[in-house]
Amino acid sequence: MTNRECWKISRAGNLDRLELKKDTLPDPPPGSARIRVQAVGLNFADIFAIQGLYSATPEGEFIPGLEFSGSIEQLGSPSADFKIGDRIMGAIRFGAYATHLNIDLRYIKHIPEGWSFAQGAAFPAQGLTAWYAMRELGNFKEGQTALVHSAAGGVGLMLLALIKKFSGKAIATIGTSHKIQFLMEHAGLKEEEIVVRNAKSFARDLKKSLGDRDLDTVFDAVGGPYIRPAYELLGPGGRYVIYGYAVMMNRSGRPDYAKLVWHYLRRPKIDPLAMISDNKSVMGFNLIWLWDRIELMHAMMTDMLAVMTAPPYIGRKFPFSHATEALTTFQSGLTTGKVVLEI
Repeated sequence: MTNRECWKISRAGNLDRLELKKDTLPDPPPGSARIRVQAVGLNFADIFAIQGLYSATPEGEFIPGLEFSGSIEQLGSPSADFKIGDRIMGAIRFGAYATHLNIDLRYIKHIPEGWSFAQGAAFPAQGLTAWYAMRELGNFKEGQTALVHSAAGGVGLMLLALIKKFSGKAIATIGTSHKIQFLMEHAGLKEEEIVVRNAKSFARDLKKSLGDRDLDTVFDAVGGPYIRPAYELLGPGGRYVIYGYAVMMNRSGRPDYAKLVWHYLRRPKIDPLAMISDNKSVMGFNLIWLWDRIELMHAMMTDMLAVMTAPPYIGRKFPFSHATEALTTFQSGLTTGKVVLEI
């Protein structure tokens, strides 16, 4: 048994309920390890869970957090793959906002050589999201063109890197113009390949950026008024992959129910009969289901790591004790890359 600190929320609904507490962690059971956590990756799912808007949110008190990195401090039983002191990264179904945690060995992997703990914590959730969206659902092929929403974020940057790796073309959208230079320098995009999202002019702006190219795939974590225009511009065989709905995100600590209802009632309706005649498809996913598909999770992480030419980009680091400040900053939409808590 060991003492630890962890961020707990008494019940979902308000960021103000998140508190740093002390408790004790039992020894890891057989097949598990106790991890001394060094870094935690932040995700929009954390905020939605804290606000009670995530379908997988636990009832009652819980510790947020889906991905982490650290070192193995204790093994519950001997392991052929891991030893005490190993640097690992992992995924967990909530519970990462802690200085120590117990985790089934099947949910961790060694951190690649040369990566920091922060980079390790930035990989599991966004790496799996990018790979599953692009390769499993998007079936992206060499020479195709993809639209990447929220391109300056963690998942967006990984999607851009994968598109480049597979010799594709990308159109990137961002929420604010100050990220244009960042994408040009970090992702190698041209200014005309970057669209600052504006609901009124989005269709026109996207069409201008595409020029005479067909749009083959859309990777969308934004949703709302940007769905229909991009869907209409998909060419035959086009795939619309949606894995988030950030327009429903409130910039305060609690949900804005009027905004939620407004976006819910105005969500686009796509006719399945028209999809058949237009030869287009819409696919949505939520990574939490992979928790029960461990072999698939490992296979995708292995495949993703095999083609990565650089570690994840870390945009901001915050001390573990500043979790609420980190989440508020992350909510602002002004960050680039991954936001990480460091212990």
